[in-house]
Amino acid sequence: MNNKVKKTIAALFLSSAMATTAGVAQAAEYKFDTAHTQIFFKVSHMGFSTSTGQFIDFDGSFDFDEKDFTKSSVDVTIQVDSLDLSNHEKWNEHVTGKDFFDAASYPTITFKSKSVEKTGDKTFAVTGDLTIKGKTKPAVLDVTFNKAGEAFGKEKAGFSATTTITRTDFGVDAYAPAVGVEIPITIEVEGEKI
Repeated sequence: MNNKVKKTIAALFLSSAMATTAGVAQAAEYKFDTAHTQIFFKVSHMGFSTSTGQFIDFDGSFDFDEKDFTKSSVDVTIQVDSLDLSNHEKWNEHVTGKDFFDAASYPTITFKSKSVEKTGDKTFAVTGDLTIKGKTKPAVLDVTFNKAGEAFGKEKAGFSATTTITRTDFGVDAYAPAVGVEIPITIEVEGEKI
C-alpha cells in the first residue's frame, strides 16, 4: 500500500470520526429545575373518587437535541417517601408503607430511557426502563416539546409528558382492583442547560 493510499484512508477515517463527534455534540445536557418540574399521578378510590398525588423529592437530567429528537435521552430518580397523596398524612404513610410501595425496602423509583421515536413536529415517544419496588418493566412516555430558549440568563428547555402504568405489574397490588390499577401519570419538566 503506497503512501498516497494510506493518507487517503487516514483522511476518510478522520472525517468519519469528526462527523460522528459533531453529531453527538449536538445533544446538550440539562439538569432538572425541580422548582418548575412536577410529577403527578391519579388513582381511583373504589370508583367513588379519583385521588390526585405527586412526588415532591426527585432529580433528573436529560440530553436534548432539538434538531433530532431521537438523539435525546432522560434519566430520573424519585424518592418514594416524598409521595403526597391528596395532602393526607395517614394516607401517605399507608401508601408508602408495606401494603403498597414499601419505601423502607425500595426507597427509589427510577426511569432510564433506551430509545426515542419522533411522532410529530414537537412530539416523541420515549421508551425506557421503569423500576418500581425492585421490578423493572418497559414504559413509554408520550412527550411534547414545549420550548427552548433563555430565561433569567440560563438556557432552558421544557416538556410535558404523559403515561399510564399498571401498578400490579410492579408488585404494588394491595386492594386491587378496588383501588385503581391503571395509574395515569403527568409530568411537567423544565431543565437548565449544564
